[in-house]
Amino acid sequence: MKTTFGILFILSLSLHLTAQKKPTPQDSIQVFYNELFSTLKKNYLHKKTVNWLGVEAETRQNLTPYDNFKNSLNEIKPLFDKIGATHCNIYYKKNKYAATGKKISLDDYSEKWKKKYATKPVFEAKVINENYGYILMPNILFFDLSAGNIHKIAQPLYDQIAAIKTKNNPEGWIIDLRFNSGGNEAPMLLALYDFLGDNELWGSLDVNKKPISKSKFSKGKYQYNGKTTASINPNGVLLDQTKVAVITGITTASSGEITALAFKGRPNTIFIGSNTYGATTGNVPWPLPFDITMALTTSYDSDRNGNYYEQIIPDVAVSKQDNFDNLLLDKNIQEAIKFISKKG
Repeated sequence: MKTTFGILFILSLSLHLTAQKKPTPQDSIQVFYNELFSTLKKNYLHKKTVNWLGVEAETRQNLTPYDNFKNSLNEIKPLFDKIGATHCNIYYKKNKYAATGKKISLDDYSEKWKKKYATKPVFEAKVINENYGYILMPNILFFDLSAGNIHKIAQPLYDQIAAIKTKNNPEGWIIDLRFNSGGNEAPMLLALYDFLGDNELWGSLDVNKKPISKSKFSKGKYQYNGKTTASINPNGVLLDQTKVAVITGITTASSGEITALAFKGRPNTIFIGSNTYGATTGNVPWPLPFDITMALTTSYDSDRNGNYYEQIIPDVAVSKQDNFDNLLLDKNIQEAIKFISKKG
């Protein structure tokens, strides 16, 4: 009898422990949000201005009805709205969860812009009117931030530009950021290395807008606070004194704005187009439970001289006069050519 009881007791205990090990959706929700709040409280740029006690209590209350982990991520939007995390993003299984974005009406875009956007624009490098280099730099987003992967993405883009430089020797260049809504700035800047040269590019500022880090180029190497994070293999002469027109638009955001910022302080440069979106804060990738990545806002962005801009305002304003079917009829391109062609 004792033996039978012992076997039954052990079997019952084993089943109980097995049941305990299997997490419920609420268990997963608790694990995830515990780590999320811990990360935000320690590292979020504006952590000291948030009433964490109240915000966390309200969020926890809102999470109680959920019986599905994925659905619980719908609470990210109201949470980020409450703490002003307008640039933070959560990425889970190809889904993005973020705060309420700035309202931009479709009426704010030209029909030509919307037509081009519908094609999902990719990188382009070509010569227009036989004398002007044209580069369309779209958003580039990925999560493998290894030096090898960044090189793999950036080098072919750089090579396309270098081939035009060598073969056509354009009088000047046009860098079009109208579809660049962000992602990872490293391959964008590396592709444009020839125009930026071995100089400081941009920086990060703390919550008081004091410098905390700088990024620069050195012989094709992209360096953050002196440490090389990625590189390309340069080819031929630098173009860091050549005339460059940078075109921005209302969708130019985040790393697209960093790409524009890198040209602030560069000689022989003009900015044309519309004010940028205004996501000029620095994000770092932050791992969270269940293979989730957060783009966590930890700093402000600055130009090479430490200047902060809420938006990048062009030198020559152009709005809704796009023409991607015939770039020579595009008002932004026309103003760029006017700048490049002007003597002196």
